[in-house]
Amino acid sequence: MVSAATALSFALVVLLGAMLPGPDFVVVTRSSLVGGRRAGIAAGIGIACGVFAWVVAIAFGVAAVLAASAAAFTVVKLIGAAYLIFLGVKAWLAVRRGDYQELRENGPKKLTTWAGFRQGLLTNLLNPKVAVYFLALVPQFLPRSASTAQVLELAVLALASTVAWFMTLAVVVGLLRRFLTRARVRRALDAVMGSLLVALGVRVAAQSA
Repeated sequence: MVSAATALSFALVVLLGAMLPGPDFVVVTRSSLVGGRRAGIAAGIGIACGVFAWVVAIAFGVAAVLAASAAAFTVVKLIGAAYLIFLGVKAWLAVRRGDYQELRENGPKKLTTWAGFRQGLLTNLLNPKVAVYFLALVPQFLPRSASTAQVLELAVLALASTVAWFMTLAVVVGLLRRFLTRARVRRALDAVMGSLLVALGVRVAAQSA
């Protein structure tokens, strides 16, 4: 087992990394706005499951193969970039339609819990930079002769830290949802978040391993 001090340090680093603005932040925020608190939390759990999967992939050497293979990295990167651009275009289309009257608390939800989870999971899994990040981070918190079980312990810690942050974000956005879902505010937010998602997609596509 990893020591308590190591576990706490690793969890804190993962938490701080999760708090940095990026595709995950935008996806959870928009999921919370469109589908409510549950959809936002589901998106956060999806992202955390993606993080868990990447750390498990490190334990079994899969992430190292991805990082070492330019072709594999590029394929995953381009698919992930296309998905972010797709989500951004969806936000732009919502602005064009202007159908924000459907977002009242007692109205039909625009995003289901499952859809929120799926968006969060895919956003994370299709970002090879997450694999490279954890491939560099995880060894810093393990002894040279670390076992697979110790890597999996860190995977669970990464899962818990990521869930904690994105649940908090989803709850905060949910509390502000009555204000944030006003037509003018939502139109502006969708335009901004759609632009951010497209920009992030282009940035991911332009990144190198």
